[in-house]
Amino acid sequence: MHSLDIKYLEKLSFSVEQVSVLKKIGEYRGKQELFSRQTPEILKSLQQVAIIESSESSNRLEGITAPHGRIKALVLKSTTPKNRAEQEIAGYRDALSLIHESAEYMDFSVNIILQCHSTVYGYMPDDGGRWKMVNNEIIEKNPDGSIKRIRFKPVSAVQTPQAMETLVTNYKESINRHNKEPLVVIPLTILDFLCVHPFRDGNGRVARLLTLLLLYHFDYQVGRYISLERIFEESKETYYETLEKSSQSWHQGKHDAYPWMNYFWGVLIRAYQEFEDRVGTVRAGKGSKTAQVRMAVNRRIGPFAISDIESDCPWVSRDMIRLVLRQLRDEGVIISQGKGRGAKWVRND
Repeated sequence: MHSLDIKYLEKLSFSVEQVSVLKKIGEYRGKQELFSRQTPEILKSLQQVAIIESSESSNRLEGITAPHGRIKALVLKSTTPKNRAEQEIAGYRDALSLIHESAEYMDFSVNIILQCHSTVYGYMPDDGGRWKMVNNEIIEKNPDGSIKRIRFKPVSAVQTPQAMETLVTNYKESINRHNKEPLVVIPLTILDFLCVHPFRDGNGRVARLLTLLLLYHFDYQVGRYISLERIFEESKETYYETLEKSSQSWHQGKHDAYPWMNYFWGVLIRAYQEFEDRVGTVRAGKGSKTAQVRMAVNRRIGPFAISDIESDCPWVSRDMIRLVLRQLRDEGVIISQGKGRGAKWVRND
């Protein structure tokens, strides 16, 4: 589509700072194999944490929530979905697992995009894996649920099938024929996908799944160990703001894609930094478990229980977690809510 049109791509130019960011991401990618050879047991634990966080955050961005304990049980497949929210979370879990396990065999194509959507809706009566039948709009809502304003009007339902064919074709030509930098093409592809908004519902979740898939195709493996969805959620104001800025005048091909690209690259930098921090912290020896628990607390949004930190740090004992939480309480970093088994903690920001 418009961002991947060769005339648009040829007009793009990058500052010294942007080139430095792209180089930095490439350097991080070069270190992946070293970590995977030296710390396989740590990476296995990080993978489990990441898939739980991704299933939780990507759905929560769309207003789909469930207790963390239920999400963990669903991801580990120790329970079955009990309601629509859990069905959507279980579907995302399956789509995420499919990409983690089979990305190298999943070409970027119309059929794969439809398959991702179908998998997300695999536990629901809705027809997954079909393009929208009526026009849709990207809207901003008031706290009471009423419409505040229309952020963007996507491609019409009638034009969507052809738009998606064009998106896939332009992506492949950008990479294979024009040899454009993947770290430029990938965020532009996701931007165009979201501007087409090809499904009645689930566009954001499929976009985040496709992000992971395309990054895997070029050996950017950080999403296997660090939840990109969680980082998107933690910076959701910027996530939505940059998408809105970069979608203005998109239909005319006169949009400014830089806000979204800069944000996208920033997410990757943060993910890789967190990856190195987690691996390095766990390997550091004495005191590393304390630091790991502190990092897990810092990543928490809203009230959390000891069990939540246990899921984030499966290599740390419950007694150690309790000790660190007491230290953080004494330091005024967190405060307790409630008593007994149902007690929760919350960051004192």
